[in-house]
Amino acid sequence: MKEESRFMVDVGMKDVPFPITVPSRENPDGQKTVANIAVTARIMHEFEAHWIDRFIETLHRHRDKVGPKTLRDNLADYVRELRATVVKVDFDYPYFVEKLTPASKEKCWVRYHCSYSAKVPSVDTKATVFSKIRVPCITTYPGSDKSTKGGLFGQVSFITVETESSKDIYHEDLVELVDRHALAPVFSFLTEPDREFLIDRIHSQKKTSVEVVDGIKTELSRNRDIGFYSVSSANYGLLQSYSTIIATEKSLWVPFSGYDDEI
Repeated sequence: MKEESRFMVDVGMKDVPFPITVPSRENPDGQKTVANIAVTARIMHEFEAHWIDRFIETLHRHRDKVGPKTLRDNLADYVRELRATVVKVDFDYPYFVEKLTPASKEKCWVRYHCSYSAKVPSVDTKATVFSKIRVPCITTYPGSDKSTKGGLFGQVSFITVETESSKDIYHEDLVELVDRHALAPVFSFLTEPDREFLIDRIHSQKKTSVEVVDGIKTELSRNRDIGFYSVSSANYGLLQSYSTIIATEKSLWVPFSGYDDEI
């Protein structure tokens, strides 16, 4: 191959629907779902269109074991097949968690948007796998005032938690973590007593998105199995047409985020 014909390029595919099995705390066999999959590879040679078929072939070869537990092995196959320098795989999928309503203790299923992302630079390098979940909840609108009667009211906040861990962290655990620190969780079904309970809580107690993010960060920072985490909150107030954002992560530059414990 002539040197002038060599070039670096990212090739791949995205928006590929595919059934996968996700680890579940409640079900040892995992929870079956359908993911949108994206795979990209960085190659350093002449691009051939039929190489895209190798992505599909490799994906189908692992069709019975596609999921976060096997991502590291699957990525090694992509690296070998494509002679790639970097391979990245993204799985976006819905995940359902069964919850009990706060007052009547009725069961309901709540859907959460989740993703797994894995990246590896070579066959001999261990892949880095990140897990992410987006959990809706209620926090206190910052413009409300507790000192006036009925002055407190809520806003919808979407808490996104991303982790990289040496051990599996179940989606159920992260949902419970967010719900513990939120002013109120979000449910798919509520009885009248449940609605009365949550309305009273929202108008009588105060918990801002800043407090929620800080509480979640504090718990994650104490988990020695977590190599990295990030927590963000996108807040949608009823009196505004935009969202506000607050975020933090485990970093040498963020005090009390976890790294300082190792010094």
